[in-house]
Amino acid sequence: MKWDGEWFITYEVFRDLGGAFAVVMILIYVLVLGWFRSFSIPLIIMAPIPISLIGILPGHAVVGSYFTATSMIGFIAGAGIIVRNSIILVDFIEHQLAQGMALKEAVVSAGVLRFRPMLLTAAAVVVGSSVMLADPIFQGLAVSLIFGEVAATVLSRFAVPVLYYWFVGRSRMQVIQEEMNLKGAAL
Repeated sequence: MKWDGEWFITYEVFRDLGGAFAVVMILIYVLVLGWFRSFSIPLIIMAPIPISLIGILPGHAVVGSYFTATSMIGFIAGAGIIVRNSIILVDFIEHQLAQGMALKEAVVSAGVLRFRPMLLTAAAVVVGSSVMLADPIFQGLAVSLIFGEVAATVLSRFAVPVLYYWFVGRSRMQVIQEEMNLKGAAL
């Protein structure tokens, strides 16, 4: 018996895209690890990626389209945008900690002050992707980008600062203070 046809092609495409997504996740982890010099911060930064599925799956149901290969490509592309937004939040928190702000205030102000750039990025993605909604081939890509970005922007605004505060805030604050002390002693 030979299993062939459209389902076999679908299986191969999703398998290959899943493998590409795994490679992308590893590369993102390594790059963020190098930037922040912490093994746990990349996990916090990448935590909102599954949150986008909260928007993507119901979005396909609302629009009435199937989750296709282009939908998977939209999920992968959206992951990059979501990681960028998370990096903005974490970097802003750490910058404020380096300025001497208390951890709780730094976390809260990052969620408030950096929401506008996150919202503008999401708006650009939504407006740009809305052009593809009428196209039967790229509709899945558009739905994944639009609904995934909206859900991740709204929810990651809270999730990333809270995860940072709970899991790494105190230890990172000590590391930043030690770095500032070393820089002060070198001057």
